[in-house]
Amino acid sequence: MKKTILLLFFVGVTFSNAQESSINDLYDYDIEERLNELGIELTEPKEPKTFKISLAVKSGNMLYLSGNLPFSKAKNYTGKLGKDLTAEEGYKAARLVAINHLSTLKLYLGDLNKVEKIVKVLGMVNSDPNFTDQSKVMNGFSDLMFEVFGERGLHARSAVGMAAIPFNGACEIEMIVQIKEE
Repeated sequence: MKKTILLLFFVGVTFSNAQESSINDLYDYDIEERLNELGIELTEPKEPKTFKISLAVKSGNMLYLSGNLPFSKAKNYTGKLGKDLTAEEGYKAARLVAINHLSTLKLYLGDLNKVEKIVKVLGMVNSDPNFTDQSKVMNGFSDLMFEVFGERGLHARSAVGMAAIPFNGACEIEMIVQIKEE
């Protein structure tokens, strides 16, 4: 009986250590250095003053990011996909939103290495009624999250068409992120 208990204890400890090891393997590079390698420059996001909302809200070890638009000092993507913009332009727009979200994460966390997992993404694409490539547009966001975070960047996702997006943005994207507990 004692041998069985010891064996179960040993198997449990070994399994626990294996799980911890596989989790630690996810963090084998610095995210800030990875951004430099990819040539991505983050911006300084500003909290909206005209709305009673926050760019991000923390609850437990989850960070919920508000919808973000494909706007920057260098480029704004506006218009309807399938009418004013191609799916390729939409891909670039979603990629810009991903950079905007990384900037928000940096502002709130101070260190992007605190990101444990990109959990869920909701992509709303400003679409002409006949446009059905919302998933191709959203790949711009998802691809960048994987480029930056590797396996931590794989996420559940929804990509839907919308009749309109605020400020005529090409897309609006929300994100839920699991962060390391302090």
